[in-house]
Amino acid sequence: MTDQGAQQTNEEFRTEARAWLEANCPTEMRDADNSEESVCWGGRNWSFQSDAQKVWLDRMASKGWTVPTWPVEFGGGGLTRDQEKILREEMASLGARVPLHGFGIGMLGPALLKFGTETQKQLYLPPIARGEIRWCQGYSEPGAGSDLASVQTKAETVGDNYVINGQKIWTSYADKADWMFALVRTDRDAPKHRGITFLLLDMTSPGVSTRPIRLISGRSPFCETFFDDVEVPRTQIVGEENRGWDVAKYVLTHERAMISGGRTGLTGGRPLASVLEGTSDPFLRAQAVGCDIDMMAMALTLERYKDKAKAGSIGDASSMLKYYGTELNKRRFELMMAAAGADALEWNGPYGSLPTDWLRTKANSIEGGTSEIMLSVIAKRVLEMPS
Repeated sequence: MTDQGAQQTNEEFRTEARAWLEANCPTEMRDADNSEESVCWGGRNWSFQSDAQKVWLDRMASKGWTVPTWPVEFGGGGLTRDQEKILREEMASLGARVPLHGFGIGMLGPALLKFGTETQKQLYLPPIARGEIRWCQGYSEPGAGSDLASVQTKAETVGDNYVINGQKIWTSYADKADWMFALVRTDRDAPKHRGITFLLLDMTSPGVSTRPIRLISGRSPFCETFFDDVEVPRTQIVGEENRGWDVAKYVLTHERAMISGGRTGLTGGRPLASVLEGTSDPFLRAQAVGCDIDMMAMALTLERYKDKAKAGSIGDASSMLKYYGTELNKRRFELMMAAAGADALEWNGPYGSLPTDWLRTKANSIEGGTSEIMLSVIAKRVLEMPS
């Protein structure tokens, strides 16, 4: 798609988008279900849940609407921010599912657009847009969580390659990912924020292994990842050698903003009050309405910061979004559990995945930076309070 902003008014684009979605979104994909079980992650090993899911992905990708604001030459739709918002509004009105989800879209893609070489953009961005590569994030280590700059996974230069040894932890979906974007230490004598390099590596490389971590919910999105003499071409650096912290910080702002919106109801779906419409408890219903109002306010705040992000990184404000969005998500699921009562505690009971989804929200306030760390960042760097 060419630059829509130069050719159409917003209302003309809305009319076009509505007609295209009506004609191309399969009926099965109009249930507004963007739960973790229903979204499409894509990748080499992805098994489509239905023919309709594949058709929907292929049609949206061919339109460039899996990544609407990315440049057309990299598989995007070339839309303006206003048009991207209109597209999401029309999708929500139709109940259309998000066609593709993943860390390539939400985190790596923006980093490549800003820091990547032209070759890297051409090589990686179009396959991300088409759902052909699934990415995972190799940041945290057993000794480097909140203090991420303490990463010790070592990358030594051997000819034209790096040889990597070390371990990552809490690597979401590493056992299902095709590629990883990782932080590795390339200069052990430099100050800890220096000497870090941002690297792309194929998860099928010899010496890469993963081990799922079982969680309280019974599911295992997180993994341990091990590197044993893994060879990676030095051409797969993003940005400059030993300056990977600059790229890492940029990715973190997108990660935290992504987690704050996520699949929490902030980006569509039924209002909480309607989910609890069968509840007779007036206090619980009032809490549900209050939560819906706060979620709408948060959604508007996210839109405002997305507009700011187009002009540059939102920086430390991402910590505010991440903190409030994840705490709001926990509050939403606590209310649903309260409304369901004892029946919601049944693992395979009448409320389906609700108990496991509720338990999964506890990780929201840990992953991407704990709520306590986010509050510290907000106090020091957003509010500029004294130490």
